[in-house]
Amino acid sequence: MHIVCSDLEGVFVPEIWINVAQITGIDELRLTTRDISDYNVLMRKRLGLLDQNGLTLRDIQNVIATMEPLKGALEFLDWLRERTRLIIVSDTFVEFADPLIAKLKRPTLFCNSLVVAPDGQITDYTLRQEDGKRKVVEGLQSMNFQVVAMGDSYNDITMLKKAEKGILFRPPENVIAEFPEFPVTDNFDDLKALLQEALAGLEN
Repeated sequence: MHIVCSDLEGVFVPEIWINVAQITGIDELRLTTRDISDYNVLMRKRLGLLDQNGLTLRDIQNVIATMEPLKGALEFLDWLRERTRLIIVSDTFVEFADPLIAKLKRPTLFCNSLVVAPDGQITDYTLRQEDGKRKVVEGLQSMNFQVVAMGDSYNDITMLKKAEKGILFRPPENVIAEFPEFPVTDNFDDLKALLQEALAGLEN
């Protein structure tokens, strides 16, 4: 049995924090796991910026409400569901992701959660588990699933390495350079071809 584990932002939907940066004008919020490999360092920086600028959960949710899936994402997901199972494994938060997951026809999502004060200030975050993406793959493998994993950033690499097959989708050049062992594509048609090859390989 096989299954696909995929990142969310940058693969099926735009990067949430980049959109927040564009609307608020806070350029430092453009930084993502494509730029900073340590997720905890990145999130502490983000929380500090939100606090300094008086931004609340509602402010970010208002930005997310305007976002749509990336072009071709829905068609790709329909194609994928006809061939295998899918779990989206993301470092985003339940409080952010729900409207985007609804627009993707509600695939299964594993992600983190926020700690929010009564006034709406985001004060902290709770990881589902440390290195959660890799551990999802390990858990599925313990149930005799073979995993194809795909993502675009540093925080996806342990997941890609642990899977039977890893694919980089629309990664930045620095990630490509550091991890040349993974095939790379930047469009859904080529991603279909890579997945078909990977899934066929698992069945043989």
